[in-house]
Amino acid sequence: MIALTINGRLHEVDATPETPLLWVLREWIGMTGTKYGCGVAQCGACSVHVDGAVTRSCSVQVGQIGNAKITTIEGLSPDGLSHPVQKAWDAFEVPQCGYCQSGQIMAAAALLKSNKRPSDADIDAAITNICRCGTYPRIRAAIHAAAKMVQV
Repeated sequence: MIALTINGRLHEVDATPETPLLWVLREWIGMTGTKYGCGVAQCGACSVHVDGAVTRSCSVQVGQIGNAKITTIEGLSPDGLSHPVQKAWDAFEVPQCGYCQSGQIMAAAALLKSNKRPSDADIDAAITNICRCGTYPRIRAAIHAAAKMVQV
């Protein structure tokens, strides 16, 4: 059994240490907000926070997690809507198809935690997630709006 702290709760899973964190989250725990995109850590649809750092869960084995605390999109806010990034995403109608958005939101939340006033260049450097629908202008606008909400 492997013990993982996910969204503040301890979970014990019967998975091999080599199992990707993404599959444990989705298949063993039932947290399907984290999406499978490419499987090679390029697209970012599977982004979660591991001890506060944005991490592509498809490329991390559960045996590597140790005592780190994992936050998924389900744990970003108590109601799934009240984090400043989630509010901004809604206000700016960022999602088109929506598939990549949980990863985009997790990446944006990690950015704002480390950089309260990111420039466009900061956003471009930090948000390397791929959006097939091309909502990048709305993503950037929502991050700037969320930054203002965080500072209030």
